[in-house]
Amino acid sequence: MACIVIDVGNTSTSLALARGGRVWNARRTPSHGVDLLERAGRELAALAAAAQPEGAVLCSVVPAASGVWRRALRAAGVRPVVEVTHRIRLGVSVRYPRPETIGADRLANACEAVHAHGAPVIVADFGTALTFDVVDASGAYVGGVIAPGLPLMTDYLYEKTALLPRVTLKAASTAFGRSTTAAMRIGARVGYRGMVREVVTHLRRDPEVAGAALCATGGYARWALHGLDMPFRIDPLLTLRGLGRLFDLNAGET
Repeated sequence: MACIVIDVGNTSTSLALARGGRVWNARRTPSHGVDLLERAGRELAALAAAAQPEGAVLCSVVPAASGVWRRALRAAGVRPVVEVTHRIRLGVSVRYPRPETIGADRLANACEAVHAHGAPVIVADFGTALTFDVVDASGAYVGGVIAPGLPLMTDYLYEKTALLPRVTLKAASTAFGRSTTAAMRIGARVGYRGMVREVVTHLRRDPEVAGAALCATGGYARWALHGLDMPFRIDPLLTLRGLGRLFDLNAGET
């Protein structure tokens, strides 16, 4: 039987069914709104109708939304519910001064990345923020890097300048922009590639991370990494598969 996996992000929430490393029926809904409880109930009902779930795993970086999803899961009769924290079985050890401050999604990413690619490994997650998570050669989560995400970069330019427009992220076909919009798109894409390259190069200077495998997930990963001369393996479902794996590791203890 499958479990329901829920990844509550700062902007949107992803849900799916998962089992044995497979993810299906993935869907997305905004993480905020006065109708969140109603929407959560509908999404859970749709997933439960597709496969009688044996439980759920909840991963959230939005405390206000976490309680709503707990209520929706109780109302739907879905149990047990595994909540992702550093205290559960993760499939990796954690060597970090304040492990309670690690984002739950980052722990799920580390779990799945080690299972899929071994250690050491660096996971880049391109969401509202861009996070890099590091598992060293011993298989321990040791930390990472956090940078502004692509939406924050482009939205900030629009919000804090008088004349720059809000832009959608599309590919640019020229080396330099012949319009303000094109110039902003090139700045975002090429600048982001440069940031990723520098961060990864910096991380790999650590002897325990040298030669680390590179994997990426998140909605902007494919766009941002296009043309980058680094061997990233892009996996849009990495976090959701990691949540399914965490359910398998922990469901018997809830």
